[in-house]
This record gives sequence, C-alpha cells and structure tokens, in this order.
Amino acid sequence: MTTYFFVAASEKFLTVEEPLEEILKERIRNYKENKKEIDFWLLKNPSFLKSSAFLDLSKKIPNTPAAVISTDKKFITFLKLRLEFVAVGEFESPNSEINDPFKVE
Repeated sequence: MTTYFFVAASEKFLTVEEPLEEILKERIRNYKENKKEIDFWLLKNPSFLKSSAFLDLSKKIPNTPAAVISTDKKFITFLKLRLEFVAVGEFESPNSEINDPFKVE
C-alpha cells in the first residue's frame, strides 16, 4: 500500500485564484534538473474525496473539488502553508474504497 497526502479545495480556487500552476511548473522543472521522478498530481474532481473517510471534508469544499496528491508529505505541507485555505488529509491505497487514487469523475 502507498500513502498519499493531499490538499483539496474548489477547482476554481486551485486553478484560477491561486498561483498553483506556477508552483507545480517550478517543482517539475526542479525534478527534471535533479532527475527525480514526479510524485505529485493535480486531479480535478477526484473520486477518493467521495469515500466515506472524506464525506465531512468534501462537504466543506464548494463547487467542483480539485486536489493535489503526493507521496511526499513535506510537499503537501508546503502547499498547505502556501495556499492556506485548503483542506488536507491522507489515505492509503489501494483499500476497500479507494482502488485507484488517480480516478476522477
């Protein structure tokens, strides 16, 4: 099983109101320079938020949700501090409810 960490908010907040694209591009550039494999993904309307573990959390996210998930907890902590108004969490996958952490609806 793999542990995934995430920040989640409305898609509009993450993709329009905040400079997330700039942050992710810079991180991708850094990973390429250091020959490191990408360990983060931006998901629009991720299915994992509909699992029973995140029902309360998903009710707090207005409109269509989006999330950045990663296996790097420090990166998600950085995003939380940088973006401020996001929900954070973690989950292990595969599990009985989340077979594919990258599935979107």
